[in-house]
Amino acid sequence: MGGFHFFLAILGLVLLPTLCTSQDTFTRSRATYYGSPDCYGTPTGACGYGEYGRTVNDGQVSAVARLYRNGTGCGGCYQVRCTYPSHCSNDGVNAVVTDYGEGDRTDFIFSPRAYAKLANNPASTEVLFDYGVVDIEFRRIPCRYSTPNLVFKVHEHSKFPEYLAIVVQYVAGRNDITAVEFWQEDCKQWISMRRAYGAVWDTPTPPRRSIDMRFQVSGSSGIKWVQASNAIPADWKAGAAYTSAIQLN
Repeated sequence: MGGFHFFLAILGLVLLPTLCTSQDTFTRSRATYYGSPDCYGTPTGACGYGEYGRTVNDGQVSAVARLYRNGTGCGGCYQVRCTYPSHCSNDGVNAVVTDYGEGDRTDFIFSPRAYAKLANNPASTEVLFDYGVVDIEFRRIPCRYSTPNLVFKVHEHSKFPEYLAIVVQYVAGRNDITAVEFWQEDCKQWISMRRAYGAVWDTPTPPRRSIDMRFQVSGSSGIKWVQASNAIPADWKAGAAYTSAIQLN
């Protein structure tokens, strides 16, 4: 019997990491919310999304700490549900990561619109807000948007033509953008952009022509490069958004 118990212990040690890292398995944690005058997200979030970070997913967004991953986690989607049967809905909320934030042993700091979705009725909504911090379980899920194609937003801090910063929006599926490059025609090579912060990528030497770009995408199907020809026009403008022909799933 002793040998059998030892075998089970070893088996548990082998299987446990697989169970903990499975994206279909719920992980237990805690969640809270932040104040907002209109219950939507904040346009000044650490991911650099601006107004998109306030309204995407109907404002059902969240700040995270551990899941932020130096900005790689920006745009990730999670199903989160609280664990009080009398007050919590079965499905919870599907929220998009748009900001960085640390709480009291929390993995999510929700916008009020997202936090309210945890409840199963209006009375329970009041109860959960009174709690302030709730026990939850969460898992990563594929993002789904009514806008099916990737959008390349030129960040407002860009300065034509010397400095270009971009944000990739509407990244569908369970995908992370882990690298961004542009084609430099003069030297016939791909040039890496720097992750400035969050989901913002920049370069002090943008091409003086329409810009071909490629993105390294890490997802459930592995790592791949996705190329977008003429992703940014030669006469790009700060604050402008350019819709690509690329769809991720």
